[in-house]
Amino acid sequence: MRLTPTERDRLLLFSAAELARARRARGLRLNVPEATALIADTVCEVARDGGRLAEAVEAARSVLGPGDVLPGVADIVTEVHVEAVFDDGSRLAVVSDPIGGGGLGERAPGALLQGPGRAEPEAVVRLSVTNTAAVPVSVTSHFHFFEANPRLDFDRAAAYGMRLAVPAGSSVRFGPGESVEVGLLPIGGARVAIGFAGLVDGPLDAPGAREEALRRAAACGYLGVPETRDQETER
Repeated sequence: MRLTPTERDRLLLFSAAELARARRARGLRLNVPEATALIADTVCEVARDGGRLAEAVEAARSVLGPGDVLPGVADIVTEVHVEAVFDDGSRLAVVSDPIGGGGLGERAPGALLQGPGRAEPEAVVRLSVTNTAAVPVSVTSHFHFFEANPRLDFDRAAAYGMRLAVPAGSSVRFGPGESVEVGLLPIGGARVAIGFAGLVDGPLDAPGAREEALRRAAACGYLGVPETRDQETER
């Protein structure tokens, strides 16, 4: 069976969540990876059943309580981010206070803290983004912006190989019908995009990678691709 990297990630998450369910059924209290996997998998399953984003987040927030996890876990798992496929496309679900009983907030072990004098990364490209969906869409800091939700209308070609120019771990929310100007900067490191929406799944700068990604995006109906812009003009 041939699976995309995104599909393999989904199966890995489901396997971890099933392990968490089995251990909880035996009366064991869950650790951080187990609790996180179970919460994230709950979002994905509600989405697969046709539920809306708000329903998925609510279900994920109620799946575990402080008594289901080991001491300290509720203070560490203060927010869970997971990309799930809903009926209206791939959307980021943010489950805040998913276990309850926390309280350390930004002081929780592993939390990202803003350093003194630390500024947002400097953008090299600025784009106007319009959310044409009937629901809010959020995009996280290191998501390949080119592959963001297909109902976001912006210049996809200009966003290829870029991410949001915001601090790591943060996100930008686009309300229904809202137009927002965002800053983008190049993805760093090895510049490899694996997963996301599956439009690249490899090195960003490989010969022909950008053209093939644009072709895939157009074939999948992503707004903002030159082909889809031409089609809207003809109408």
